[in-house]
Amino acid sequence: MAKNREALLKKEVWEYDESCPGCKIDHLKESNPGIPFKLLFYVWIVVLCAALPISSLFPFLYFMIRDFHIAKREEDIGFYAGYVGSSFMFGRALTSVIWGMVADRYGRKPVITAGLIALIIFNTLFGLSTNVWMALSTRFLLGSFCGILGPMRAYASEVCRKEYQALGMSIISTAWGIGLVIGPALGGFLAQPAEKFPHIFSKESLFGRFPYFLPCLLISTFALGVSVLCYWLPETLHIHKENKEQDELYAWEVAAYGCDVKEKLKKFEGKGPNQQQSLLKNWPLMSSIIVYCVFQLHDMAYAEIFSLWAISPSEYGGLSYSTADVGEVLAMSGLGLLLFQLFLYPPLERILGPVMVSRIGAVLTVPLLSSYPLIAMLSGVGLSLLINCASLLKNVLCVSITTGLFLLQNRAVTQQQRGAANGISMSAMSFFKAVGPAGGGSLFSWALKRQNDSFLPGSRMVFFILNIIEVLGLFMTFKPFLTVPGENHP
Repeated sequence: MAKNREALLKKEVWEYDESCPGCKIDHLKESNPGIPFKLLFYVWIVVLCAALPISSLFPFLYFMIRDFHIAKREEDIGFYAGYVGSSFMFGRALTSVIWGMVADRYGRKPVITAGLIALIIFNTLFGLSTNVWMALSTRFLLGSFCGILGPMRAYASEVCRKEYQALGMSIISTAWGIGLVIGPALGGFLAQPAEKFPHIFSKESLFGRFPYFLPCLLISTFALGVSVLCYWLPETLHIHKENKEQDELYAWEVAAYGCDVKEKLKKFEGKGPNQQQSLLKNWPLMSSIIVYCVFQLHDMAYAEIFSLWAISPSEYGGLSYSTADVGEVLAMSGLGLLLFQLFLYPPLERILGPVMVSRIGAVLTVPLLSSYPLIAMLSGVGLSLLINCASLLKNVLCVSITTGLFLLQNRAVTQQQRGAANGISMSAMSFFKAVGPAGGGSLFSWALKRQNDSFLPGSRMVFFILNIIEVLGLFMTFKPFLTVPGENHP
């Protein structure tokens, strides 16, 4: 039986079903051993679009909550801002596994298209919010229906040959990181346009009555263009109309990744599509997801805290920045992040490996965050220069950690389970990210009330707690907790 199966696999490696979109992608990878630039451009633009609205609200959220007149004291604004910031991630945590399963069953492209349509609708409505409950509900619905990132992570690994998968994941992380930087930059520059550009926008105009609508409208318009572009996005999932033997289905995975046939047979001996290992029992996958969630908790709390800290008054240990100032800092970070991820991360990953790159990123983050309260004591050019450098370095380290963990997760499963695996990752990560802004906003409000304490007063306590979470994530990257795919594990 094994010999027949091996012969069948060797035969099927080079025979493709022309009606199957996944087979067409496999054939493209076999016939073109180079980097699939066109497909990676699709990946980059879709992920960028999905990332833009996630944190675009942070620079103006403080003022939005203030304008809703729900906070009784200025110190309480961060508390309400945290819950609005968390609502997106809470919605995504509830639905990401479902979207992943849909992507495995019906394809990556339908889920991506549906997510872009949801982004257009609910992000636009958020910009028109007139009270905190409307803001909460539209952000929650946006997170619930925008299941783009999980399928795109699977997609990026499926359009690349194995030697280029690090580049594919780097493209994902780069687009995601730039979106998380450019989004707040747009929010900072374009919020309250009637106050910043009175010669263009009057207070009686639509943008004067809805001061936070312009950045949301711009992002939704961009999403509309990307949704049209997705018409040409090729599907990667194997969809075979005929009922073939189970062994033939595994041949496509062999063709896609160039795995040794005998090794693949040992892996799947006696396991049909319905008998594959449970994802929850796949420790290389689950351990990388847990570590990823800890770092994402830190990063989302940091994103919330940085904007609140930067715009808070100097007497509270902040920078007294305007939304435009915050947007400028974040825009500068985006350019450096793009250059690092495209040109430096892939060779670093090949030399050091994804786990070591993540560890180095975590180690360097600790002293960097410890310096933030000291930077706040500066003023003028010195403050501007150092805060731009610190923000750039922080975002580079953040995305380096994320990219390495993306690689581990996608290498721990086969294509038939990759959508569901990324769905589990997205749900777990979204839950932690939902805690991040709420916890970060509450932590920041609490810290403002202890300016005169002798132990870590004010913002020093905020960055100290962020560092504790980062160190916890660092420890979890070591054995026996984290298991790299391919290593022996229980």
